[in-house]
Amino acid sequence: MKPQARLRRRKCEQVGQWPDTLSPLLRRLYAARGATSIEQAQPRLANLLAPDELGGLDAAVSLLSAAIAEDRHIVVVGDFDCDGATACAVGVRGLRMLGARRVSHAVPNRMVHGYGLSPALVEELAALQPELLVTVDHGIACHAGIAAAKARGWKVLVTDHHLPGDQLPPADAIVDPNLHGDPFPSKVLAGVGVMFYVLLALRRHLRVQGAFAGQGPDLTTLLDLVAVGTVADLVPLDANNRALVAAGLRRLRAGQGSVGLRALIEVAQRDAGRLTASDIGYAVAPRLNAAGRLEDMALGIECLLTDDLARARDIAATLNEINSERRAVQQQMTDEAEQALARVSVIEQSARSAVCLYDAQWHPGVVGLVASKMKERLHRPVIAFAPAEPGSDTLRGSARSIPGFHIRDALADVAARHPTLIERFGGHAMAAGLSLRAEAYPAFASAFEQVAQAALTPELLQADVLSDGELGVADFNRASAEALRDGGPWGQGFAEPQFDGEFDVVSWRVVGERHLKLVLGFAGVQLNAIEFGGWLGHAPPGRLRIAYRLEPDDYRGGDAVQLVVVHSEPA
Repeated sequence: MKPQARLRRRKCEQVGQWPDTLSPLLRRLYAARGATSIEQAQPRLANLLAPDELGGLDAAVSLLSAAIAEDRHIVVVGDFDCDGATACAVGVRGLRMLGARRVSHAVPNRMVHGYGLSPALVEELAALQPELLVTVDHGIACHAGIAAAKARGWKVLVTDHHLPGDQLPPADAIVDPNLHGDPFPSKVLAGVGVMFYVLLALRRHLRVQGAFAGQGPDLTTLLDLVAVGTVADLVPLDANNRALVAAGLRRLRAGQGSVGLRALIEVAQRDAGRLTASDIGYAVAPRLNAAGRLEDMALGIECLLTDDLARARDIAATLNEINSERRAVQQQMTDEAEQALARVSVIEQSARSAVCLYDAQWHPGVVGLVASKMKERLHRPVIAFAPAEPGSDTLRGSARSIPGFHIRDALADVAARHPTLIERFGGHAMAAGLSLRAEAYPAFASAFEQVAQAALTPELLQADVLSDGELGVADFNRASAEALRDGGPWGQGFAEPQFDGEFDVVSWRVVGERHLKLVLGFAGVQLNAIEFGGWLGHAPPGRLRIAYRLEPDDYRGGDAVQLVVVHSEPA
């Protein structure tokens, strides 16, 4: 069953100052996304926000510069998702570039240590004899783990981007743009972006101290990793993040990325020379993420840190296999979630403002993907739960939300009303994680539904497919498709362009069991189109109103283009 959605057009007043060389189509798209100049629409590194206003950097730089000067052992502690893995690789590579000689890394195993810097992970890290821990993409909620590290006499620097709780952990320094009162203009840096900014500030400090003969190491060589982590974590692509991602994409397209990312692009069968943010999100990041979901993210981080292409290709092949296994597990869990929902009437589903799902056989590493699929299916906030490990009475939940409902704040609301239900939680507006005891699940599900029902209006519960309007017949060409592809990076908060119109269905066929391959007629022109997941068991009507993306058809080659249908309804 496809989700019900309403097709709407974005409002666009074509304002701003644009170069004559910019096509009218891109001017219209940029203006609809709030940009009024080419500098806002296509920001360069020269437009990057300076690190000066990011709070905590002075203390962080002091810790790191002292550790480098005194040859202390620095251990960068990553996380088991793509943002955490790339942030770890950026931290290790960057600190070595800046003169640190003793840099190691570690990452929690989801099934063994749980999330972040936990006391269990600290116990294991003792064998490394660290003197300074640097957390990346986590730490702001790791009170117990940081306290355990401090009790051993270690220094701790937290670099994170998640929202803090009422109290901060007892770290020696914290860099997080979302700390209360932090003046940094962009609050949507990914974890890897925060670590990159720490390195920028550290390089500047070391340069002033005379540590380099010239300007110091070129940290832009790390931007391929920054781009991948930023896109994968689905943070909004404001102008600052777009500058970071665009620069990283340029490196990857030029074949200058790390050998690990080049190997992942290769195994994903993507053309590196035409790589887009969408390719990162749908092909590269899932293969890296798969290690942390089903196995151990240490393998993914090794892929990002190796400079041996042969080794990188071996790891990438393994990650590709793990990703195939992950997809099978995800499909089984999603099918089971669909079956559970099928037992609930459509009327009851519509009456719900939020949904919690739990199965004792589910894998905790994949519940986030299930929650995301179900959120798209229902256009409701969804939290999917699984045992933290087989037989455990602790559940791990992964939450995904819809626009207008801040999922992390909703969990905080539940925790305030029912202090004994949630053991720990953290996250963002659109995604969060939590843990609770199995016996608390029914009460939590009820409490979460009540919070959602109070906050979500019928308007917010109606899914919208936003369109940039119609394209003229003269726009259905390779030049337009390539201009759209290269006009990004597109992503969260700077949506990839999609258009709408009415088309005749000239012919159709089912491909891959679930997808529709179409030939559509428009103003005397026939266009190839594909609708992924569009086969519903019956023939499409003879005329459709669709929302679609216009893309180069690299499979056919030459001047071929295709429409990728994202929404269809009878005309």
